[in-house]
Amino acid sequence: MKVKILSQKENPLFKRKEIVFEVDHQETKSTPPRTEVKKALANVLGVDQNLVFIRRFETRTGTQIAQGRANVYESVEQAKKTEPPYIIKRNLPPEPPKEGKEEAKEEKAEEKKEELKKEEKEEKIEKKEEGKEKKEE
Repeated sequence: MKVKILSQKENPLFKRKEIVFEVDHQETKSTPPRTEVKKALANVLGVDQNLVFIRRFETRTGTQIAQGRANVYESVEQAKKTEPPYIIKRNLPPEPPKEGKEEAKEEKAEEKKEELKKEEKEEKIEKKEEGKEKKEE
């Protein structure tokens, strides 16, 4: 993945640099995840990746070249004041799945299986009892 800076503009009012960039992703063939692009862009600019906020990132149809816009802030606090919450959320790394919830789901599934087995046994017992009653009559 190759990152190329197309334009860079200093915005002193918001204490940020506004970047227009291009990513050539011939090797992967698919559009790279936003987090990888953020890391690569931070490396090219020589800044901490927590200060880079990608606003837009799209691959041009029929190519392996994507264009995007990003803002690079002087501090994380300034970014939180300026950027909308949905942009901040998009630029956060994905959360790993919580094991507690998965384990709880598995336990519930096992409990349901056990309940079904108990119900099936009870039904068999009831059928046997009904069969005995019919024979006695």
